[in-house]
Amino acid sequence: MSALLAPAAALRDAVDALSFGPPVACTYNPLRYAWAPHAGYLSRHGAGRKRVVFLGMNPGPFGMAQTGVPFGEIPAVRDWLGIQEPVTKPAPEHPKRPVTGFACARSEVSGRRLWGLFAQRFGTAEAFFADHFVLNYCPLVWMAGSGANLTPDKLSAAERDAVEAPCRAHLRAVLDILRPEHLVGVGGYAAKKFAEVTTGGDTWKITQMLHPSPASPAANKGWPAEPIRTLEQAGIWK
Repeated sequence: MSALLAPAAALRDAVDALSFGPPVACTYNPLRYAWAPHAGYLSRHGAGRKRVVFLGMNPGPFGMAQTGVPFGEIPAVRDWLGIQEPVTKPAPEHPKRPVTGFACARSEVSGRRLWGLFAQRFGTAEAFFADHFVLNYCPLVWMAGSGANLTPDKLSAAERDAVEAPCRAHLRAVLDILRPEHLVGVGGYAAKKFAEVTTGGDTWKITQMLHPSPASPAANKGWPAEPIRTLEQAGIWK
C-alpha cells in the first residue's frame, strides 16, 4: 500500500467541505467520485522514493475529471499505466460536462502529450515510475453556468485561501514521503506552488517545463523537443 493514500484521502475530504459562489456554478472533486482509479494509481505507481516529481495544476475535463489520474488521458491511463477502475458521478453533474469515466470518447491533449513523452522516453510505465511521479496541485474542477472551465484566479480571495490550505498541506506531505531531488512544475503555476512549500532545509531543485496544453502556441510548435531540452539541461534526464 502506498503511503500517499492517507494524504490523498485527507485532501479529498478537506476540499469536499468547501463551497464556492458565483461565477462557479458547479464543482467536481474526482478524488471523491473517481477515488478507485486514483487510489489504484497511487498504490501501483506511488510506492517508494522518487527522484523526480512532476506537478500539474488541476484536472482537465477529459483527463483527471474522468479517470481520477493526473493528466489522465484515457488510453494512456488504461493502456500504459494499466489502470481502469469504476468511476461514479459527481453530484451535482453539469449537463454540459458529463462524467462517463473510461467510456469518455474525448481526448485530453495535455495528457496525451505528457504521458506520450514519458512512454517515448522510458518505454514502460514501470521504468518511468521507478524514480518519477506525477501529481496535481489541486483536485477540484470549477465550471461556470455555461459549462466553461474556471481557473483558480476566478475564485474570490477567501475561496482561494480556503482551497490553498489543504492543497499546500497535501503537496508538502507528498514531498516529505517521496523525498525527491528534482521538482518539475508543468507550467509556471505549478513551479510557483513548489516554491511556496519549499523551506530553508530542502535541497531539491525546482525546474519549470513547458505545459503541454493545446492552448499554448509554444507547446503546439515545440512538443516534445522543448521539454526534453529543459529536462536535459536541468540534469534531470541524460
